[in-house]
Amino acid sequence: MKRDFILGLILVFVFLIMGMGIVSIYLYRLPHPDGIGVRNDGRKIRVVASLYPLYFLASEIGGDKILVRNITPSGTEPHDYEPTARDMAEIQKAKLLILNGGKLEAWGVKVKEDLKNVQVVEAGRGMFVGNDSHVWLSPQLAKKEVGNILAALILVDPKNEEYYSKNAKILNQKLDKLQEDYIQGLAGCMRKEVVTSHAAFGYLTREFGLTQVAIAGLSPDEEPSTKQMTEVARFAKEKNTKYIFFENLVSPKLAETIAEEIGAKTLILDPIEGISDNDLTQGKTYLTIMEDNLANLRTALECQ
Repeated sequence: MKRDFILGLILVFVFLIMGMGIVSIYLYRLPHPDGIGVRNDGRKIRVVASLYPLYFLASEIGGDKILVRNITPSGTEPHDYEPTARDMAEIQKAKLLILNGGKLEAWGVKVKEDLKNVQVVEAGRGMFVGNDSHVWLSPQLAKKEVGNILAALILVDPKNEEYYSKNAKILNQKLDKLQEDYIQGLAGCMRKEVVTSHAAFGYLTREFGLTQVAIAGLSPDEEPSTKQMTEVARFAKEKNTKYIFFENLVSPKLAETIAEEIGAKTLILDPIEGISDNDLTQGKTYLTIMEDNLANLRTALECQ
């Protein structure tokens, strides 16, 4: 009896261990809170990005050596986003915090002051013209952001310098192709004026010889005056503008108002400040959305 009792205890212990193993595997494979599956085996470098474009660039460079989280939730416009207590806890656990810089993350200055053991990089540092922070919309400036993120990753994880550098080189080649696609795609356009609801496209339009005409300012929440609306409508009518651009994360009301007044249509021009749940489901990325933007620009500008 005693022997049977001991054998029974051993079997119970074995089954408990097996059960714990199964639970551990399940938890190990749980999806990331932002819907992106991650594995954290304790050897990955924790990285936090303040918005989607930086998340994408860091993911491409860091590959399977990092665990990166975008703290701006999918479908959220980042201009007015404030990190939650959970976000702050995540940042405190990270080795690296990637900010864009400029005027986009008002919370970034305070957070940097409070962080003691987290390396912080402003990926767009030194690139800004005025208060416009949307440097990632220029493929050439996106490459500079790649360089800054690469340097920061090497600083916090020098043993993987070769791996990160190789991935950054591949990413830069993709950005070079994107640049060439825009040069070729926007050659021979009948129009040069990009009428948009939000002044987010200055770097993009300058890089490719276009002119941005914005209904509102740099923040999509900024309400234009009646005078501004009238002036943009007059300009668009004089130029016989066929399309007014709006964004997918904010209300299209301003663009629709102007379009209706002058008999134009509307199209999306995505500043890629964030990414929608629908785009995530479809597997879209910074690169594919930039190609979508190019297709819509070609339509609106009547490119050959």
